[in-house]
Amino acid sequence: MEERIDIRTAVRERYGAIAEGKGCGCGTGGGTTCCSSELDYSQSERAAIPEGANLGLGCGAPVALAGPKRGETVLDLGSGAGVDVFLASREVGPEGHVIGIDMTPAMIDRARANAAREGYTNVEFRLGEIEHLPVPDASVDVIVSNCVVNLSPEKPQVFREAYRVLKPGGRMLLSDLVLERPLPPETRESIEAYVGCIGGASLRGEYLQMIREAGFTGVEVVQEGRYGTEPVTSVQVRATKP
Repeated sequence: MEERIDIRTAVRERYGAIAEGKGCGCGTGGGTTCCSSELDYSQSERAAIPEGANLGLGCGAPVALAGPKRGETVLDLGSGAGVDVFLASREVGPEGHVIGIDMTPAMIDRARANAAREGYTNVEFRLGEIEHLPVPDASVDVIVSNCVVNLSPEKPQVFREAYRVLKPGGRMLLSDLVLERPLPPETRESIEAYVGCIGGASLRGEYLQMIREAGFTGVEVVQEGRYGTEPVTSVQVRATKP
């Protein structure tokens, strides 16, 4: 695999192009197909998503499983065009707050435009890396993420940062991709497979262990489903900060 900076640059370039309407991000064929998972938004959620916010990049529906409550602060890791931020904003109400973090400027621009057009007043989008969150310690009640952590070359750091910003008793719900067996070397070493959400995926057990080692308790897979034809599973992982 190329150096870390090349991975990060490749991911930023691919998802910047998606934000500008130039293709999709998931899959192994050079990122030319959108995500395909058995786990997806409900009909009522789809009806509530603002136009242009769902770019088809997710592998689950983390907000529904996270169950944010009115008045809570929710953080979305890798928020893209804002789909899960907007869904969470309905649940927390005007007294709550939802923050989306994304490292791709074009995604932030698109999400902010969607929020402004639809009149959302309890959301904000911040440019930043999920390994270095621009969020204060112990300031968030709920963390969600949708098919993003697999793209990070520093997953343990992502989980440490998530732990840092959560309040004691805070919860995290990750929709992500994990491997049931190792990938063949040619796939693992492919930048195209990496930016397509496959090459950077971790083995299931290793993924869950990284979350535990960051300090989380109650780490469990609460739902899972098939994902394409690779040895990849879409999982919904819940964890709590003691």
